[in-house]
Amino acid sequence: MVGTFYAVRLPESSAADINRLSDDFAFEPMSIAMPAGYEKKEVRKVNKAYQHIEAWISSVGAGIAVNDLDGDGLPNDLCVNDPRIDQAVITPAPTRGDAYKPFALDPAPLGASTTMAPMGCMPGDYDEDGRTDVLVYYWGRTPVIFLNKGEKGAPLTRASFTATELLPGKSGKRYTGPLWNSNTAAVADFDGDGHDDIYIGNYFPDSPVLDPSKDGDVTMNDSLSHAQNGGGGHFFRWTKDGYEKTDDVIPQGLNNGWSLGVSAADLDGDRLPEVFLAHDFGTSALLHNVSEPGKIRFSEVKAEHSGTVPKSKELGRSSFKGMGVDFGDLNHDGLFDMFVSNITTSFGIQESNFAFINEAGSKAELQGRFKQGVAPYRDESSDLRLAWSGWGWDVKMGDFDNNGDLEITQALGFVKGKNNRWPQLQELATANDALTANPLWWPNVKHGDDLAGSQRMRFFAKDPESGAYHNLSVKLGLGEPVPTRGLATGDVDGDGRLDLAVARQWGEPVFYHNTAKNPGAYVGLKLTHPDGAPVVGAEVCVELPDGTQRIARLDGGGGHSGKRSTDVHIGLGKDVRDEELPAMITWRDRAGDVHEQKLKLKPGWHSLELGTEAKEK
Repeated sequence: MVGTFYAVRLPESSAADINRLSDDFAFEPMSIAMPAGYEKKEVRKVNKAYQHIEAWISSVGAGIAVNDLDGDGLPNDLCVNDPRIDQAVITPAPTRGDAYKPFALDPAPLGASTTMAPMGCMPGDYDEDGRTDVLVYYWGRTPVIFLNKGEKGAPLTRASFTATELLPGKSGKRYTGPLWNSNTAAVADFDGDGHDDIYIGNYFPDSPVLDPSKDGDVTMNDSLSHAQNGGGGHFFRWTKDGYEKTDDVIPQGLNNGWSLGVSAADLDGDRLPEVFLAHDFGTSALLHNVSEPGKIRFSEVKAEHSGTVPKSKELGRSSFKGMGVDFGDLNHDGLFDMFVSNITTSFGIQESNFAFINEAGSKAELQGRFKQGVAPYRDESSDLRLAWSGWGWDVKMGDFDNNGDLEITQALGFVKGKNNRWPQLQELATANDALTANPLWWPNVKHGDDLAGSQRMRFFAKDPESGAYHNLSVKLGLGEPVPTRGLATGDVDGDGRLDLAVARQWGEPVFYHNTAKNPGAYVGLKLTHPDGAPVVGAEVCVELPDGTQRIARLDGGGGHSGKRSTDVHIGLGKDVRDEELPAMITWRDRAGDVHEQKLKLKPGWHSLELGTEAKEK
């Protein structure tokens, strides 16, 4: 038995490895100011059919976004979704002190109700006026776009934002529209017309989840591995008259998943972003973009079935609990890879995370494979020591020490309490799928119960000697035993070091100011259209003196409930000095035309206006 234990136990990093890698990182934890006057709660009121699983139903909703909302040129404004007060709050990054007073976004004069709760914020320039607006998605109503009408450089207030419906409906003080239960969102130019579109991913189907006056008319997932009775997703195409909901965008069998995460990136070089849908209870999918201007459309691509790889580890066939996703080039081959969060708790639910590494030799080859319906990605999470962490949620990659390698941050943990509910959940995990859709058959997970409640977020750093990753979160002071949900990155003070904002479920949000003493060089880019809006989807490739390349994209927003800033940040390593480096920038202009331009970029921040050509501002 002892031998078996040592043979199957999960790999652990040595103290020597952790200490060696930690020397390049340092973070200062800082409190995030929140508005006063709101009564704080510890669990939500829910539909009577869910009362015995009220903590489970209350396990999401902590979100955070980093961006420049006041136009001062820095992404030093936060949007925090706090489930303790069920408000979406605008507040300055703590590095700014009391630049303005934090305030909650008010959907008035639009309809509201006591049975709605914000789940995430997604900054973006939705009216293309050069000011950053905020889209908030909810449980209990359709999303609201808060248009930024504030004066550039002036302190933000609640009056700076005007609430508008994403999906127009009935007017009135009380909300009476569709009961969407949204848990994720993404912004990208899906159809290639030069304007940003919106994806909203729903978890529960339209139903009164948070209405304690109702008893029923709700459901749980109809399977623990292939659920297809969820809320699915909705695409909104930009038009000059506003956003237009568009249907029949993805294969029908994928449109009823339980959406928890989504991310978009152009993987095959055609300047149309692919999309990864992270669906809880299986059915996660990679979608190849086959859109044309005015028509958004995707086809599914899957890994080739292999007798040597378990089906559960194959892209497009996994039955795991997709919780979050992000794109990044982990092996410096100029192609984006993927990290997908799942539930990976030993003696609980032991799945694995996915580190899907792109095996194509070029973007052209990848494009050809996509057209054949094949996704040439292989999960290498085990070899990279990224497979096991805990009950995963949001994930964000970024180069926090500017050494040229991406670190991976991952939110973990579920419900914090005193009564261990793992045995009951394990019983459910072996139950017949015919039972799982009915909430009656779910085991108690009430206020005070615990499931993975003391798990610590992860900060994975790559070992330059072995190529494997080590978790440094505890050593760096990031690993508090509190459930975390949303992660957002951005260089809030313009010093070239990525900072990290973390949303905690039923806990105080926290900001980690990057104070690394000896980081490498970096290139930072603010890429905007002539109208001032960020050029979502623009890609930057920088060639280092040793001939290797570093790539990054302007992410319009994606993941679970955390949204990074719309700046591009690329670490260059400590060997690069104040020298010009060859770079290629690729983007799509407002007319939908694709442009590529070679530039020479010195380390540091650059502001470029991307029209028919790139111009330094």
